[in-house]
Amino acid sequence: MFVAELQGRMSETPPKAWKSGLFDCFEDVNTCCYGFWCCPCLACTVSRRFGENYCLPLCDMLTPAVLSPCGVPLFVPPAALSLRASIRNKHGLKGSLCEDILASCCCVWCSWCQMHREIRADGSSAVLSPSPAFTPKSITSSFKSREISLEGF
Repeated sequence: MFVAELQGRMSETPPKAWKSGLFDCFEDVNTCCYGFWCCPCLACTVSRRFGENYCLPLCDMLTPAVLSPCGVPLFVPPAALSLRASIRNKHGLKGSLCEDILASCCCVWCSWCQMHREIRADGSSAVLSPSPAFTPKSITSSFKSREISLEGF
């Protein structure tokens, strides 16, 4: 089993570099300003574009407030770290969990800006839209056509 697992890893494509560096904010001044003046909004945008709940980055702000009174200091922003690691894995980017932790803890604004630039440069958005066959209108109309009788209960 170990040999098959090793052979599977050898056939994978090698990891590629991020399309922009962590401190390349001036390559995209709009994202840089967005992240500097309203980092929580940028974080929510990145989360939404990656296909996660857009409120997920609020965990980074609320978790320390909840855990500190319990005596648990938290210095690693959980949403930033998990999204950064997910983006790196999905796009096959070079890096490690240690690098993700350092970027998320020490330079959170630059990290969110880099993730935003990576998602925009990739061009693919993981945001799913509902299919037209399953709109709420079609569901409610199918319920209206059925009559439910509760006389026997």
